[in-house]
Amino acid sequence: MHLAYPVVLSALLFSVGVYGVLARRNAVLVLMSVELMLNAVNLNLVAFDAWLRDALHAGQALTLFTITVAAAEVGLGLAIVLLLFRARGTADIDRATALGDPAESHAPAAEEPVAAEALKGRATA
Repeated sequence: MHLAYPVVLSALLFSVGVYGVLARRNAVLVLMSVELMLNAVNLNLVAFDAWLRDALHAGQALTLFTITVAAAEVGLGLAIVLLLFRARGTADIDRATALGDPAESHAPAAEEPVAAEALKGRATA
């Protein structure tokens, strides 16, 4: 089998994953896009391992390591998304600017400018 086929497929999968990370605003879809990118890397590792006929099968070993890291990432990422959804009521990344207390998520407001009428009233009083 030619090396070009899995490499092109891997590049397409990785490109779709990058587009998903950059274009999506839902945290679950962003995590799915990251998983797609990791699977593209896994495909490349296995393809090059088969192409090079490595006696140690380092590509397959690195693929197992990547799958383990991806499983941990999914567990932690979904836990964070669930906490975010409970606190904010949405999984939208743009609306999750502060991950602290929802009541304190807004920056303290600066003093509002006093209206000209109020200044006139103070000056005459």
